[in-house]
Amino acid sequence: MATDEQRAAFIERLGGALTSAGLARLPSRAFAALLVDDDGRMTAAELGAVLDVSPASVSGAVRYLDGVGMIRRERERGSRRDVFVVEDDAWHGTMTRIDQLYGPMIAALERGVGDLADDDPARRRLVLAQAFLSFVLEEMSDLDRRWALRRAELGLDD
Repeated sequence: MATDEQRAAFIERLGGALTSAGLARLPSRAFAALLVDDDGRMTAAELGAVLDVSPASVSGAVRYLDGVGMIRRERERGSRRDVFVVEDDAWHGTMTRIDQLYGPMIAALERGVGDLADDDPARRRLVLAQAFLSFVLEEMSDLDRRWALRRAELGLDD
C-alpha cells in the first residue's frame, strides 16, 4: 500500500506530465489523485484536501474532467454530495470517446474543403487534416479490438 507521501509524489508527477501534454494543471492533478485513490472515488472536499486547494476550486477541474469523459459524477447514497469517480480503465474510455472530439472537427474541415476552390492553397491543408482525423477514427475501432485482446492476455479483464 502506498504512503501518503508516495501518493502525493505520484499526483505531482502525473499531474505535471498531463500539464506538459496540454491539460490544465488542476484538472491534471485531480485526475491523478482519483487515479491513485484506493477506490477511485472522492468528493470535492476530499480532492481539495489531497490537492491542498479549496473544494470550490475543485469544481471547475472536475467539471472539465467530466465533460471530456475522464471521470464521472455520482450522487453519494443518502446524501446530496457529489462523488467523482475514475474508472479502472479510464484511459481506454477516454480514448474511445475520441469520435466526440474529432467528429465536429472533421465536419468543420469537410465544410471548409467544400467552401474552398480546388486551386485555393489552403484547401490541401484542410484535406490533409480531414483525412488524418478520419484515419485516426477508423483506426480506433481496430485499436479497441486489439486492446480487448491485450487485456485478456495480461489477465486484466474484469
